[in-house]
Amino acid sequence: MSSPVPAVADLSYEQARDELVRVVNELEQGSTTLEQSLALWERGEALAKRCEEWLIGAKARLDAARNAVAG
Repeated sequence: MSSPVPAVADLSYEQARDELVRVVNELEQGSTTLEQSLALWERGEALAKRCEEWLIGAKARLDAARNAVAG
């Protein structure tokens, strides 16, 4: 029995990034069915968005810290 796939929204940046790398590698191998490839693509898109959200949040925190020091 396989473990349930965690919701993308619950993943840390590192978890989302690592899974995105795995998804890309699996897609590049081309050994999945069309249906599996589509599911992987959709998961990859969601993972990429999650990583971007984390990075935007990190940038906002850095900007806030810089402004606090400068201000």
